[in-house]
Amino acid sequence: MVNVVFWALTQEQRLLLWANRRSAHRAVNRLLGGWLGTVTHAGGATFTLATALLCGLFAPGVWGTAGWQAFAATIISHIPVAIMKRKFSRLRPYQALSSVHVCKNPLRDSSFPSGHTTAIFAWLLPWLVAETAMLPIIVPAAIVLGVSVGWSRMYLGLHYPSDIAAGAIIGSFVSLSVSAAWSLF
Repeated sequence: MVNVVFWALTQEQRLLLWANRRSAHRAVNRLLGGWLGTVTHAGGATFTLATALLCGLFAPGVWGTAGWQAFAATIISHIPVAIMKRKFSRLRPYQALSSVHVCKNPLRDSSFPSGHTTAIFAWLLPWLVAETAMLPIIVPAAIVLGVSVGWSRMYLGLHYPSDIAAGAIIGSFVSLSVSAAWSLF
């Protein structure tokens, strides 16, 4: 069992370092760093809560409902995140590993789970079920956005892959629960 845990931790660290690496070309680093440095904010509270609230207030029909569901799911999903961050005081990668590249002004709270990844998945799912006719367009865009936010957190040296996976699971579960409960009323 100890060997399996050691192997899993080693593989996670390798994936993190691969996602966090920098190119030998400065232009590639600027382009990639600019994109991931920007998209990471899509998982932040300001973007997720503001866009969900605005859509809930002003969007018509199913889009307004999706906005309210996204708003509720994003707020509710951070309850287990806050509890888990206190329970599992995991150092962020840049704090634990000297070879990790880190962004300016990095967060200092616990790494596990990723709150940004939780928020983006909690926010995304109501839009996916809002209008089934739009699914062929929305699903690929949602996948790219969700994965980009998660990947950006590793690129910036702020989270491990398991932090990202846990955030995606929590956000998705809460969002699906909110949508299911919403349909009952």
